[in-house]
Amino acid sequence: MAANIKATKEVTYSWEGKDKKGRSVKGEIRATGESFVNATLRRQGIVVTKVKKQSSFTNKGSVSDKDITLFTRQLATMMKAGVPLLQSFDIVGKGHSNPAVAKLLLDIKSDVETGSSMSAAFRKYPLYFDALFCNLIGAGEQAGILDTLLDRLATYKEKILAIKSKIKSALFYPISIIVVAFVIVAVIMIFVIPAFKTLFDGFGAELPAPTLIVMAISDIFVQWWWAIFGSIGFGIWFFFYTWKRSLSMQATMDRLILKVPVFGPLIRKATIARWARTLATMFSAGVPLVEALDSVAGASGNRVYYDATKKVQSEISTGTSLTVAMQNTDVFPNMVLQMTAIGEESGALDAMLSKVADFFEAEVDDAVDALASLMEPVIMVVLGVLIGGLVIAMYMPIFKMGSVV
Repeated sequence: MAANIKATKEVTYSWEGKDKKGRSVKGEIRATGESFVNATLRRQGIVVTKVKKQSSFTNKGSVSDKDITLFTRQLATMMKAGVPLLQSFDIVGKGHSNPAVAKLLLDIKSDVETGSSMSAAFRKYPLYFDALFCNLIGAGEQAGILDTLLDRLATYKEKILAIKSKIKSALFYPISIIVVAFVIVAVIMIFVIPAFKTLFDGFGAELPAPTLIVMAISDIFVQWWWAIFGSIGFGIWFFFYTWKRSLSMQATMDRLILKVPVFGPLIRKATIARWARTLATMFSAGVPLVEALDSVAGASGNRVYYDATKKVQSEISTGTSLTVAMQNTDVFPNMVLQMTAIGEESGALDAMLSKVADFFEAEVDDAVDALASLMEPVIMVVLGVLIGGLVIAMYMPIFKMGSVV
């Protein structure tokens, strides 16, 4: 019987009614059925006049990490200002421009109104609130310092969001240039080169080798363009499809990306910064170290560091110190190990880990700036050689036309 009750799915109902003073009120609530909605609202002194089940497809838009980060900061600010919790949810939810976020927050508010704890309400939405978020909220509720932990959580999410943005900006520029370059070359091969080929057919002279090579490639593009574009599109789709569903492929790709020149060290620094920031936030909230490492492993964002964190967690549970356990994984720089050792000896592990995170975040900022300044001339040279080579190859017969005449 209990299993059947737990398996009952909660859905969102919109309701209208009148409060104790006879004023018209309306809202939304998550419940297992209309009878539960009526009973809940009756206990609040509301006479229900209309209850309607909402479709799961009425929610427009999507909830991003940036939305969750902004909500966390707003909630932390209002809690510190003394605004009641339910009113804070109401203000943030109704004032948000994204309907999906507004609905999510009002659903959470409804859960809290019906007696659920905040951490339990957040756990119902694992797509938006991970274990780290829920664990910190739970720790804040138990210790009575929810406003303080919300502030730390907001700072943590802002730092992580900033470093993700840096990595994306570093990768976006070269990828976009590669895509544009491929499109330009494809257009030249399919439309421009055939026009030159028709012109060269009446020359009556032997064409230079570079011109013949370019024309042969053009013939392949003209004849098999659908297969080329289809194969590339399918390959990209298949890669991401497999990557999302295969743990072995994720592990392989994460190992390879750390070894890529220029980008590998950048990804490694970002991962260490995220790792240190997460552990510092969890440890400062009073979460036991072994338990905190569960969230740290998931938040690292790289399978190599996920496996390393699980190994660290296993060794710590048997009595090994954090520094020694980290050293045994052979994935952390000497500076991180020394700072961790100092933090363990002085009893200020969270402060030292925060300093590590600050240092590596600054390193990522500097690396991204240096990479941007380095990539611009390199990309210009590559594009110049590629496009310029095609143009020269096609104009070489024209330069020899005088000798033919």
